[in-house]
Amino acid sequence: MEYKDYYEILGVKRDATDAEIKSAYRKLARKYHPDVNKTKEAESKFKDINEAYEVLGDKQKRQRYDSLGSNWQGGQSYTPPPGFENFGFGGGQGGYQSYSFNGQDLGGFSDFFSSLFGDMMGGGMRGAQGMNFGGFDFGGAQQSQRGAKQRSRRTQQAPQEDLDVTMNLNVTLKDLMSTSPINVRFNQMERCTQCPPGGGYCSACGGTGIRSEQKSIKVKLPSPLHEGQKVRVKGEGKADAYGQKGDLYLVIHIKDNDYEIDGSDLIKDLEVTPAEAVIGCKKEVKTPDGNISVKIPPKTSSGQMLRLKGLGLAKKDGGKGNLNIRIKIVIPKDLTDKEIDLYKKLAELRK
Repeated sequence: MEYKDYYEILGVKRDATDAEIKSAYRKLARKYHPDVNKTKEAESKFKDINEAYEVLGDKQKRQRYDSLGSNWQGGQSYTPPPGFENFGFGGGQGGYQSYSFNGQDLGGFSDFFSSLFGDMMGGGMRGAQGMNFGGFDFGGAQQSQRGAKQRSRRTQQAPQEDLDVTMNLNVTLKDLMSTSPINVRFNQMERCTQCPPGGGYCSACGGTGIRSEQKSIKVKLPSPLHEGQKVRVKGEGKADAYGQKGDLYLVIHIKDNDYEIDGSDLIKDLEVTPAEAVIGCKKEVKTPDGNISVKIPPKTSSGQMLRLKGLGLAKKDGGKGNLNIRIKIVIPKDLTDKEIDLYKKLAELRK
């Protein structure tokens, strides 16, 4: 589902005061209210504005929302914290609640909202009939409840994917070539199990109802493995209230300080001096299979590639890619006066 940046929707900073949030909300609510603004865009805006204020205008909900961290951006793919999926509105019975204005149905709050705060909506939400938003009466906010049949269908059709977790994993060339499982550490949002049964402040989660738990698992990477490939780790996703577990999907990103990875081929820079490039030389090169001696032919130009077959990564159809040595001509920084004079003479000869 899509992550919603409630602070951006209301146009306030993350450290905004309650008064600033309320002021921003009232201003936007007047601008996009369906009775004032008849554009199609206004309906969507008005729903987002009310949803944002429903969260940021409530201390407990705002605290839970802030616990997700500030690294998210609006529109990013978001996976709900474990234990908060498929909650409904309306007394916590798994129903779906919508709201309307002057008889115009605007639909319910987003799935993102439901995944985080459905368990907190037992007492109803702001905007129900007879209430107002932020002290600003919009005249006739009404709530409707869908039937038990649809509630049951919504529960039965809760997708298993809701329990899956997707995360990026940076791996090095050493990880790719290892025959042993690698250690993967990550933080996962878990439903707090230490909250007082009767409610009240919980020191374990700070009253948010969720807490971040660090996990460490061993993962055997398949071979071959390419950039952007997904690796499935069964049963390491989130768990629901019935003990069912989703899967963890690792999106592979290959990052190595010594090599560039181009499919199954590797690219490595090799520095040589101008003299070595002109007359040729032998250089010792570190490869994934150990050090080897490489012959640099005379008159080698900077950027030229020397191909070492079969020293790359494993291919899908068997065999290995190549290790391409990219020549990089560098000028020594500790040149003596005599060496500089020789370069001057060479320059004169080229005229």
